[in-house]
Amino acid sequence: MNTEFNTEFAAGAIAKLGPAVVGSAAAFGELTLTVARDKIIDVLTTLRDDPACQFECLIDICGVDYPERTERFEVVYHLLSLRKNQRIRVKLTTDEDTPVSSVIEIFPAANWFEREAYDMYGILFSNHPDLRRLLTDYGFQGYPLRKDFPLTGYVEVRYDDEQKRVVYEPVKLNQEFRSFDFESPWEGTTYVLPGDEKAKQ
Repeated sequence: MNTEFNTEFAAGAIAKLGPAVVGSAAAFGELTLTVARDKIIDVLTTLRDDPACQFECLIDICGVDYPERTERFEVVYHLLSLRKNQRIRVKLTTDEDTPVSSVIEIFPAANWFEREAYDMYGILFSNHPDLRRLLTDYGFQGYPLRKDFPLTGYVEVRYDDEQKRVVYEPVKLNQEFRSFDFESPWEGTTYVLPGDEKAKQ
């Protein structure tokens, strides 16, 4: 892929999108555009269809969680133009309640990407034909990639041999978390460990 950042290409893309672009940045030979949430359909349509852009390949859609922000989620679209040998990243922000327009009509490959973002983050997509969980189990509680989701989860799943079925139970920790008294991960203890007293000092 082309790792040289093309400033002329970037300026042209930003000019074509006009006020829909609220911010831009360049890193690692790739242009990143932050766009208004309600303009995502127009932006992606222009990037796909404009002869100067031709971003006809949707690589990925992913979510990012910033819980300290009012609009805590970023939805990030990665596009590739094989003809122009360029990549572009398009970002927008949203919150837990405001849906983002589905882009399936522009890029059919967005279907499962949007379902994954919904499943992992709880990001809503309007006009999606089948917005349901994709990776987690039926009845799963919460959204595992949110920063405030507990590491242990809320429920655990196991097969019960007596009931001959899978059962869901609240998470129970069978032992307390271990308490390490090391000063740092790279340093040992300040006392002699059992067995080490035989070593030559």
